[in-house]
Amino acid sequence: MEYLMARRTLVEDRLEEVVERVEPRELSERLAHTALSGGKRVRPTVAMLVCEAAGGDAKDAVDFGVGIELVHDASLVVDDIIDRSDVRRGTPSAWAEYGYGPAIIASDGMLGEAFELFSSQPRAMEVVAESMIELGMGEASELVDLPSNQSEYMELARRKTGALFRAAAELGAIAAEADPETVDAFGEYAERVGIAFQIRDDVLDETADPDDLGKPTGQDEEIGRPSIVQVTDLSADEANELAHEQSDAALAALGRVDAPDSAALDYLRDFAEFVATREH
Repeated sequence: MEYLMARRTLVEDRLEEVVERVEPRELSERLAHTALSGGKRVRPTVAMLVCEAAGGDAKDAVDFGVGIELVHDASLVVDDIIDRSDVRRGTPSAWAEYGYGPAIIASDGMLGEAFELFSSQPRAMEVVAESMIELGMGEASELVDLPSNQSEYMELARRKTGALFRAAAELGAIAAEADPETVDAFGEYAERVGIAFQIRDDVLDETADPDDLGKPTGQDEEIGRPSIVQVTDLSADEANELAHEQSDAALAALGRVDAPDSAALDYLRDFAEFVATREH
């Protein structure tokens, strides 16, 4: 755990620096409410682990990792407005704390700071822009073009969650100056992990205790969000098995990477297995 905590500390410290430099102060405080309220920091951790596994230094991927975390947080602010969810990470969501307008402005502020962090590398800008297009298409599908079967749900999960996971991994590989084939292999690994993550998230919304989860449960059914449980006739156990299949596919993609065994690669393998069984 010390290995991962050291990398998370790099992210937390840099994230605080980025948020604190925002002006005016009122906007900085609103960014901090969401960006510094906790969270697993999964995406930046993936970016740093991939960077190391590809032969780079974790520190080289910190800015990219913080940037993708800010993109993710910005999307959560909008998600909470759409869902009318008033709790996020155990604290009031941005709109519940400040109102709709200030929350949207805070979301925009996070995106601005994120792209400042990507601006040094054109390929990084391209990767993130592509992921945001996919994310936007996923959000739109969730609202107006609801999936009606498992295949359509899987495409939604790929766009809604898998896209930012893919971007995080590709950013890490780019920071390590990896070749295009390696970037793509790490990207597929993370995309599959993201889909497994989303499937498991849907199951937890159906079955978990809200205090353990840090947010309300039963939201998918209440607002008609197309979760794996709502869209298909799969049981929770069967949905979990589908998450395991995506986890296995992620490991297969990781197996295409021509890199020596390392602590970073081991953690990436462990993470692919963990997302299908996590409890929060």
